[in-house]
Amino acid sequence: MQIFEELKARGLIAQLTDEEEIRDLINAGKATFYIGFDATADSLHIGHFMALNLMRRLQLAGNRPIALLGGGTTMVGDPSGRSDMRQMLTQEQIQANAAKFKVQMSKFIDFSEGKALMLDNADWLLKLNYIELLRDVGACFSVNNMLRAECYKQRMEKGLSFLEFNYMIMQSYDFYHMFKEYGCVMQCGGDDQWSNILGGTELIRRKLGKNAYGMTITLLLTSEGKKMGKTQAGAVWLDPNKTSPYEFYQYWRNIDDADVMNCLRKMTFLPLEQIDEMATWKDAKLNEAKEILATELTSLVHGEEEANKAREGARAIFGGGNAAEHMPETELTDEDLTDGAADILTLLVKSGLCSSKSDARRNVQQGGVTANDEKVDDIARAYTADELRAGVILRRGKKNFNRVVLK
Repeated sequence: MQIFEELKARGLIAQLTDEEEIRDLINAGKATFYIGFDATADSLHIGHFMALNLMRRLQLAGNRPIALLGGGTTMVGDPSGRSDMRQMLTQEQIQANAAKFKVQMSKFIDFSEGKALMLDNADWLLKLNYIELLRDVGACFSVNNMLRAECYKQRMEKGLSFLEFNYMIMQSYDFYHMFKEYGCVMQCGGDDQWSNILGGTELIRRKLGKNAYGMTITLLLTSEGKKMGKTQAGAVWLDPNKTSPYEFYQYWRNIDDADVMNCLRKMTFLPLEQIDEMATWKDAKLNEAKEILATELTSLVHGEEEANKAREGARAIFGGGNAAEHMPETELTDEDLTDGAADILTLLVKSGLCSSKSDARRNVQQGGVTANDEKVDDIARAYTADELRAGVILRRGKKNFNRVVLK
């Protein structure tokens, strides 16, 4: 099975500009393509993981990926999939975030010997003259067509800033620039990027009279149609300091039964024949499939050793083994204490078990928190420095554990 057919069989392809041309290009391993990553946070997350896996699959088939860091577009902010305007970041913050992206991307993509490129659109976007851009590129865009784009339509009721309105032009210019300078003939992205991708192909056609291509992948949704990659404590990050390997593992180990096969097909590199066989599994065997999924994904992001540690840790905690040896741990310092102690709400937030103090308060009041196997029902419950030095094992719900310890 060639790469195009495999992408279709895994259910990854959402929309294509030219199916036959794209199939021939990527099956022949002749496509230089790009995916953009705006540096809006200091780590990539599960949504980016889907894009990185697509780049890896295409690269293994001989195609050349360009990982485009959005040092320039992040300063504008993509309105796609947003109900409000993104937080404005400084150029220094954006570059610091982009530097962390580079490290994480290198785990998925082989940048050696020209097999892939890593570029930053700040290198050309920040140098553009506004009047020249309006005259050169602005005339190629119809405002009527732009307002019909899904990325803008959903924002019109709540208000779309002129700053964000320019985002499609910036992204289209990226494609146009890389088509000319690097022979990039295809842009890929999540399905929410379809309108922006079409803007780029149209700009290239109008300015250069040549064909360029676009392909989107399906968004990672649950069987209920909700985006995956969100937990009670926030996003599932690829940075182990934001989402530990154990927490990452547990997220996939605990997904709904109805989502297991979809995730195995779209996110792992396991052979489709093996996944088809697993689709017949039920009950205890389905839990085994979840364990395989969690191990495969944790290995891709954090390495085989961390994946094995996370799996054994989960088995120990929920199977009666030596839980303390494998449990994820949060280290506190004296600066985390107030008057020589730390209250339960602070500990829940510091450990990442809850996203905020209001979230922590709600969990305590609903009876969902224990500390050292004792239910905590007082939001003012505080732990002394001596108690914290000995270690306090927190649990939120049935499957979320963390040991906090004062060093």
